[in-house]
Amino acid sequence: MRAIDAGLLICHECHQLNAAQAEEGKQFCSRCGAHVHSRRPNSLARTWALLLTAAVLYIPANLLPIMTVNTLGQGQPDTIMSGVIELMEHGMLPIAAVVFIASIVVPTFKLIGIALLLYSIQRHQPMSPRQRVMMFRFIEWIGRWSMLDIFVIAILVAVVNFGSLASIVPGYGATAFASVVVLTMLAALTFDPRLIWDNTDSDDDHE
Repeated sequence: MRAIDAGLLICHECHQLNAAQAEEGKQFCSRCGAHVHSRRPNSLARTWALLLTAAVLYIPANLLPIMTVNTLGQGQPDTIMSGVIELMEHGMLPIAAVVFIASIVVPTFKLIGIALLLYSIQRHQPMSPRQRVMMFRFIEWIGRWSMLDIFVIAILVAVVNFGSLASIVPGYGATAFASVVVLTMLAALTFDPRLIWDNTDSDDDHE
């Protein structure tokens, strides 16, 4: 049984349980006064919008240079993949693997995972709610590791600044990549996981 089947609504601000009233969308929390909804309004539409925007920005994030390392006045801009290849050529395989997983595998998995989750819910695909919940929790868990490249670039730009001798300059790819990470994190936040449990035999279409 879902909470909504028992006539209960949870407040997103203070997590107080409230008895459901007749007028949907006009109810306030009895403790903190925040708006209370059975499901987050337009959750799927907002998540799709953030996800599609992130997918569009993911293209320049991989094609544009993410940073340029200048040594003695000379430097060559590197994309994420060219940086991984360069690390491999210098024998730094563990670092290359970390960068590849954090910058390529994780964002790609998040984009595909959230899209599959939304599609399975909207189209009522044969996937158990427990499988969807595990997928959603895993997407939330790996999201924090997507910012590894951005943190590394921010530290290098601040530390390696010796004028014409050596410097590191961030590229437009770093901005696009950071936007992808933030948008996918927001997409996971705007998604209402309670919609997973609506795709059962007791589906009330609260989308």
